[in-house]
Amino acid sequence: MTTAYEQLCGRFARLANLNGAAAVLHWDAAAMMPSGGAGARAEQLATLSLLAHEMLCQAELADLLDQAEGDSDGDVLGPWERANLREMRRKWSHATALPGDLVAALSRAGSACEMVWRRAREADDFASLAPHLGEVVQLVRQGAAAKGQAFGCAPYDALLSQYEPGLGAAEIDRHFDALAAFLPGLLGRVVASQPAPMPAPERISARLQETLSRRLLDALGFDFEHGRLDVSLHPFTGGVADDVRLTTRYDEADALGSLYPALHEGGHGMYERGLPPEWRRQPVGQAMGMAMHESQSLLVEMQVSRGDAFLQYLAALLQDVAGVSGPAWEVEGLVSRVRHVARSLIRVEADEVTYPLHIIHRYRLERAMLAGDLAVADLPGAWREGMKALLDIEVPNDRDGCMQDIHWMDGAFGYFPTYTLGAMAAAQLFQTAEQALPDLPADLARGDFSRLMAWLRETVHSQGRLHGSADDLLTAVTGAPLDGAIFRSHLEKRYLGAQGISQ
Repeated sequence: MTTAYEQLCGRFARLANLNGAAAVLHWDAAAMMPSGGAGARAEQLATLSLLAHEMLCQAELADLLDQAEGDSDGDVLGPWERANLREMRRKWSHATALPGDLVAALSRAGSACEMVWRRAREADDFASLAPHLGEVVQLVRQGAAAKGQAFGCAPYDALLSQYEPGLGAAEIDRHFDALAAFLPGLLGRVVASQPAPMPAPERISARLQETLSRRLLDALGFDFEHGRLDVSLHPFTGGVADDVRLTTRYDEADALGSLYPALHEGGHGMYERGLPPEWRRQPVGQAMGMAMHESQSLLVEMQVSRGDAFLQYLAALLQDVAGVSGPAWEVEGLVSRVRHVARSLIRVEADEVTYPLHIIHRYRLERAMLAGDLAVADLPGAWREGMKALLDIEVPNDRDGCMQDIHWMDGAFGYFPTYTLGAMAAAQLFQTAEQALPDLPADLARGDFSRLMAWLRETVHSQGRLHGSADDLLTAVTGAPLDGAIFRSHLEKRYLGAQGISQ
């Protein structure tokens, strides 16, 4: 006779399979699906979302959770099992806070809005997008209110907890206010003192960029037997841990603009592949929140791949694969481009110094929209005002303004803050890795990520959700919770030390 906990494991394994199927369908919609399939795909995903919701809300699930939690008070369950049960309860609490019709409506509206966004962004036509985004915002607001009431917290905090357990807006405000206090000044100092980027006249074909991207992912240790690299409008990582789907995009005039997104998504992919196999289809076997997920992609893309050591390897790889040479493709020429700081319009192309300001901007806007203080129709104007205030930049159109990101289109409110929290965590983790791994720069100069990835797999990836929060995991690995001073020190050292050319 199976125990209550064993029955729960069976149910959550089936739920994981259902969610995994939805994840692959999401990837396909962004990377492979013909535009005419959008309506059918929206219905398929809405059905899967509703089925998953119904599985979590079955009446007997609450009884099984209560029974299993009673057993966990003794010695019946070990630490991993107790952590798994905690995460089961968390998922159940989020699901039962929402009615099924709202879950299906959110999925359907998000899929439809995303498809409209693809056309509207290309045409710079916010007016055609606004009604669809307005519907998504209204539904997200309803869901946030329901969860806030169920959890006894502010609606926005309830949304945050979907992506980052234990995180509240008050903590984000503390971190972001500190960033907003020093970043504009740092930005001005760096822009005034940095050398001009060295132009690279050679174009690199999309075919060669794909070869380079695959070579870089091989160097990371990405397993192409359990993953793919494809093209999408917006680079992302999808799929499941045993079938990881990475995407990037190619611009023959800017090869680095495809290689760095591939490295970023490769960091996500390595985290997914490194999650504990024995807990693969259980809640405890998932990543420890989106800030930690972003820390893994940004550790690869920013901490490592913009450092001098890695750029020695990249310069040699570019010459070997693409046949480019000359000062623009040597380390100092690459540094002048990949570490160039500019007041840019586009978040995904932003440098380390300006990127947090892009995120603070989005964080403020999404909180205002969900609170009802900002109407969707007024978003373009508010976007322009915020970009001027934070980055001192004029926004020429909505395509490169409020329509540049996909997140709000499919209802991912509360997600944006995790990007900058992840950047802060990446600096803290990499500082610890450098202390733990002597001669790491020599490894990276050879394109050898093996020791770094083994360390990350042991300390971060394999831990899944054993720890209760990202701060708990960071404390276990680095000895302290998230510390913004480390991120600030990293930025000042990299961009003000020796005119931004030293590590």
